[in-house]
Amino acid sequence: MKQKLILIGSGMVGARFIERLLHEAPDTYDIRVFNKEPTGGYNRIMLSPVLSGEKTLPEIMTHDHDWFEERDVHLQASTEVVDVDQHAKTVTTDLGAVYSYDKLVIATGSKPFVIPVSGADLPGVVTFRDTRDVKIMLDVSDADQQQPHKKLSAVVIGGGLLGLEAANGLMIRGMDVTVVHRGDVLMNMQMDAVSGELLQKSLEDKGMKFAMSANTAEILGDTCVTGVKLADGQVLEADLVVMAVGIRPNVGVGNKLGLQLNHGIIVNDQLETSAESIYALGECVEHRGLLYGLVAPLYEQAQVLAETLAGKPSAYQGSFISTKLKVTGISLFSAGEFEDSEDAESLVYQDLSQNIYRKIVLKNNKIQGAVMFGDVTGSNWIFDNLVTQNDMSAYRDTLVFGEGFQPSSDKKAEKEAVA
Repeated sequence: MKQKLILIGSGMVGARFIERLLHEAPDTYDIRVFNKEPTGGYNRIMLSPVLSGEKTLPEIMTHDHDWFEERDVHLQASTEVVDVDQHAKTVTTDLGAVYSYDKLVIATGSKPFVIPVSGADLPGVVTFRDTRDVKIMLDVSDADQQQPHKKLSAVVIGGGLLGLEAANGLMIRGMDVTVVHRGDVLMNMQMDAVSGELLQKSLEDKGMKFAMSANTAEILGDTCVTGVKLADGQVLEADLVVMAVGIRPNVGVGNKLGLQLNHGIIVNDQLETSAESIYALGECVEHRGLLYGLVAPLYEQAQVLAETLAGKPSAYQGSFISTKLKVTGISLFSAGEFEDSEDAESLVYQDLSQNIYRKIVLKNNKIQGAVMFGDVTGSNWIFDNLVTQNDMSAYRDTLVFGEGFQPSSDKKAEKEAVA
């Protein structure tokens, strides 16, 4: 007899876990999946191209209803688990249906943080987290395209990756967009002051507007949003407000179950929670005091849990992470501790005429961090040496250029070492 396995959440990590479990233990479990969204699994990273019009929702689906059906996995979309009975080993859905399990896996991901200001619940205020958010944004921007004599305005709160991607997509769709960022450096989790300034300038050249070092005091409107009031009294007109100020682990199920929590659901190296037969993975978990929000480490968790539930020895040891991406067509890379410090030195290569900036931070001749803007050549090699902590003395003169990379002789570039 197959064991009954219930998965709560079929996002990118949940769907990947099912995929790996079917590979590691194809005949062990009868699997039932509950998903609050009306879809199966899709590539959440690709919501930005859907917003900008480069992709459609069907094109970013990775595990649609047919995928689950073909593998005899029971997918129940638009369904929420509202109660779990650990003793009876059952879950209850919002429709009142009760299902039993032998193993329960929680992959509820994260939820967007909404600034607690007046007007945050007005129609026209959205986050940028799922397909429902994107549909609202598309509807508003489509209305903008149907009114050629009136350009609608959008305010995006948050100058991180998601905020900038939302702003760029809405701008492509014809809206006038202002980004409100509480810091003085865009994407401050991935960029330093120099690269952040380069990014801001490049986006301003495309028509994006910014209110930096600014805090939102109030969202204005009666029946729908009409503007955003900043703490300094400035008012920005808005037909749409997008909150992209960060995410929090979605620990609702874990909280109901009385699982051990901190910032996320606490798990061990086998992704076990504090309760017997209950596991968790993805953005909702905390492992060795750390939360992970990037795909690569979460996919590592999915593989470990699949092997564990297949009865194979496996352990998640944590992950070194790096960020390598394109923001509005601009290549970026960062990893480790890339800010200047007194006990480290920063090797910097700049070619501002080409909008290129590369910085490697060394301590005792070992790479502590790196940040690159415009040219990410050799970033994989840099990251590998950061992880392995190899001595880089032999590469010191050319390290900032990456493995096998040399600057062109005709470039007006600056290379400097800053202690």
